[in-house]
Amino acid sequence: MSKFIYIYKGPATPMDQFTEAQSAEQMAAWGEWMGKVGPALIDGGAPFGARASIVDDGTGAEASELQGYTIVEAANLDAAKALTEGHPYLSEGNGQFSLEIFELVDMNM
Repeated sequence: MSKFIYIYKGPATPMDQFTEAQSAEQMAAWGEWMGKVGPALIDGGAPFGARASIVDDGTGAEASELQGYTIVEAANLDAAKALTEGHPYLSEGNGQFSLEIFELVDMNM
């Protein structure tokens, strides 16, 4: 089994700007998805807050719309992709939000 990180990208509303009802709705949707994923969920992750981007020449740049992460365990990339079925971050259906998946390579030698 390998670990995979999901990186959330898109113009998401910051959690502190949700109404109480919106927050409860989001938490319920995420809880339902996490329950469905079950033991494959290694780290539920967290949303990203304050951000900055530093370029290799020492200058700054505008930070991207990366919004958070989750870590799952799966047999392969296809299995990690299959775990995204019903994921609340992908529920808008308007093409503004994406979930990028990367295998976390074991560096133990």
